[in-house]
Amino acid sequence: MDPHLLRTFVAALDHRSFSAAATALGYTQSAVSQHIAALETDLGTRLLERRPVAPTPAGARLMEHAPAVLLRLDAARADIARLHHTCPAQLTLACSPASLGPAVTRALADLRATSHSLDLEVRVLTREAVIEDVLTGRADIGLVDGIAAPSDPLPLPDLGSTTILPAAEEPLAVLFPRDHPLARCRLVRLADLAQAHWIDAPGTAIPLDRLRAVTHTDGFQAHMHHRGTDLHSLAALTNAGHGLATLPLALATTLNTTPAPITHPHLLHRTELLHPHTPTTPTRHLISLLTPHTVTALSAPSTPPVPPAAPTPPRTAPR
Repeated sequence: MDPHLLRTFVAALDHRSFSAAATALGYTQSAVSQHIAALETDLGTRLLERRPVAPTPAGARLMEHAPAVLLRLDAARADIARLHHTCPAQLTLACSPASLGPAVTRALADLRATSHSLDLEVRVLTREAVIEDVLTGRADIGLVDGIAAPSDPLPLPDLGSTTILPAAEEPLAVLFPRDHPLARCRLVRLADLAQAHWIDAPGTAIPLDRLRAVTHTDGFQAHMHHRGTDLHSLAALTNAGHGLATLPLALATTLNTTPAPITHPHLLHRTELLHPHTPTTPTRHLISLLTPHTVTALSAPSTPPVPPAAPTPPRTAPR
């Protein structure tokens, strides 16, 4: 499959319009139509309905592969470019909102103290955007967060030759409004809240489909949808009673809500660091500041302390 045709196919479905896809890609509308027709000829099946633009069953199946294929191609191009176009005086860190904690800000301060001329940029993005920025070279280093069993890695997609390192583990908590009946609970069971009102906030909190997966239930339905990366607006919505959300305990205590640690299932909020195989000197310095030799799980208040996790070696996504 020609990647140019595949990129046009993805754009047409993303915009649900041939004309909008043409504008986004800098093509004419007739060129978009020709690209789609050529791809359909190549695969021997109709991929898109034209009026309105929608995927056929074959198109929906192709869409399961196409974004990842194109991202890997962009990642390969960026990986080659790094061999010849590194800029040691610049560093771009991309991070998901809940991964930008006090340890990260302290590490950045330590880095600046030893690199006064460093041009430092921090981007707060969704988890998917962080991964994309690292793979395509728009960021030198990335931090993503999620939930996992103690010492287990995050369930990340195929990241090619990217190196993945553990950065932090800490307790997970549910954010309650102050007047919620369970707001004063010292511990909560996640499954007991499956039928509560929840805020769907995949860019900031733990995605609801992940909560359903770890509790093996079809609960955790969205009462409201929150889009973006602003933790304070999510906390305001939670405190106003629009629904619950989950965040790392240390971060939740800084927001205007009442967090309660989750006791079952035994899950931890985990942050992992992503970087290419050929990091720049500032990137290597920041990696050394952010990834100690062991990952220590912070114990929640009034709960038995969680022992330090065993040293976790770097993992490299399969090529």
